[in-house]
Amino acid sequence: MKVLIVEDNKKLASAIKQGLEQENYTVDTASDGEYGLDLAATEPYDVIILDIMLPKIDGVTLCKKLRTEEKDTTPIIMLTAKRLTEDKINGLNAGADDYLTKPFSFDELLARIKALTRRPKNMQSNILKLGDLKIDRNSLITQRSGKLINLSKREFSLLEYLVLNKGKIVSKEQIISNVWEYDADILNNTVEAYIGRLRKKIEKPFKGKKIIQTIRGFGYKVED
Repeated sequence: MKVLIVEDNKKLASAIKQGLEQENYTVDTASDGEYGLDLAATEPYDVIILDIMLPKIDGVTLCKKLRTEEKDTTPIIMLTAKRLTEDKINGLNAGADDYLTKPFSFDELLARIKALTRRPKNMQSNILKLGDLKIDRNSLITQRSGKLINLSKREFSLLEYLVLNKGKIVSKEQIISNVWEYDADILNNTVEAYIGRLRKKIEKPFKGKKIIQTIRGFGYKVED
């Protein structure tokens, strides 16, 4: 597994690099956006860890360039000291897959890297479709038959995970490990409750047309 860290705080970049190398990752670093863009455009990476506040080219601009000019779909985790929701939205709209606010624990960063790299590479598109259901992973907007559906962050993540695995049966345990934080203490009936909430929002208003199937004794499945 190969990771690129684009971070101008050399102490932080070194700490992340050391931690990832102990987990058997291969790690390259860049201390400015220009060099980071050069590396990302010429070397294949499994994950890019990208700071927002960078010299030469800022992280949001770099992310946009990778997505639009380089057509690079490598998962990107954005790092920032900013806590405003607007900054998070800007990062996600630029094409980032995840967002981590400083300070953060290395264990949390590692868990997010593992979650991103578990996604099938041929399903990294920012727009997911399932029949008349459409999910925009950048703007976090969900629509069915052109009608907007208001989902909470957790509901969105749950639906996204199900659609990314369409055609497959996913167990409650798989859902917990991929939708909740790695150290969250979640019970199976919590998953059932969230599935129920999703059904009320994405099925009931549309004449009950089912999207989520319950596979008794195994878990859940969605398919076209």
